[in-house]
Amino acid sequence: MDGTDILVSAALTIITAATPLAFAALGELVVEKSGVLNLGVEGMMVVGAVMAFATGVTTESAVLAIIVGALSGAAVGGLFGFLVLVLLSNQVATGLALTIFGLGLSALVGHGFVGITFAGVPSLYIPYLSDIPIIGEILFGQDVMVYMSVAAAIGISWFLKKTRAGLILRAVGENHDAAHAIGYPVIRVRFLAVLFGGAMAGLGGAYLSLVYTPLWVENMTAGRGWIALALVVFAAWRPGRAFFGAYLFGGITIIQLHVQGVGWAVPSQLLSMLPYLVTIIVLVVISRDSGRQRLSAPASLGKIFYAAS
Repeated sequence: MDGTDILVSAALTIITAATPLAFAALGELVVEKSGVLNLGVEGMMVVGAVMAFATGVTTESAVLAIIVGALSGAAVGGLFGFLVLVLLSNQVATGLALTIFGLGLSALVGHGFVGITFAGVPSLYIPYLSDIPIIGEILFGQDVMVYMSVAAAIGISWFLKKTRAGLILRAVGENHDAAHAIGYPVIRVRFLAVLFGGAMAGLGGAYLSLVYTPLWVENMTAGRGWIALALVVFAAWRPGRAFFGAYLFGGITIIQLHVQGVGWAVPSQLLSMLPYLVTIIVLVVISRDSGRQRLSAPASLGKIFYAAS
């Protein structure tokens, strides 16, 4: 394998590792922009993964599997939204509980699908563009979910900055009492944001089971939901930064594969720790500049809204 082949192989691997992180981080960013802290991303991802895989194996339809994955994540998001927005439960505790619930539910549903493989989501072929050496294979030979993640990053950035609905969402996240006082439906806005975040997490999980490793393995998200949460803080709640941060962390994730491939005498367990170790280091570095972090974070993040207030 020459240098060009190694470059293309590494780039393709980084894209597949980054795409589920991009979906989950972008969805969580919208949720947090509305003022809700959702720590249940991991649970939503793994439920989306198992439901998408089960649908794909049962129906042999990749399109239907992707849709079901998104709807499954949104369903868990809806449960989270009902608990924290209607019943006013603690957001941190509820998110953690839903992560545990999602892991258990996915293990139950996926028990009968262990050892079964899925044909996967086919890559797209764009005439002429896909035939360009190196660039064509990397940029124009991906599956539809990769392009969906790129479109989501662009669309969310445009939505938050250029639309009235995005302005309302940000207003709710910054000061829910003021937004309520001028007539904006705080609970509805936040509930829709949570549903969207759940659907995006479900898509991230669906990508894992349909494309990244087209088979079902219990707990296959392996902490990616927590990395997505860290990415939102790392990106200072900006969609573009979150998207490119996902590719940075995706690159760190696949380093272990290439290091082992070239025969470096580094314990595989240490390399497997690398993405999570980097996540902790990034959060520690960011927390040192707490003033800037407070300026970037939505002011009402994690605060309970009382409609009577």
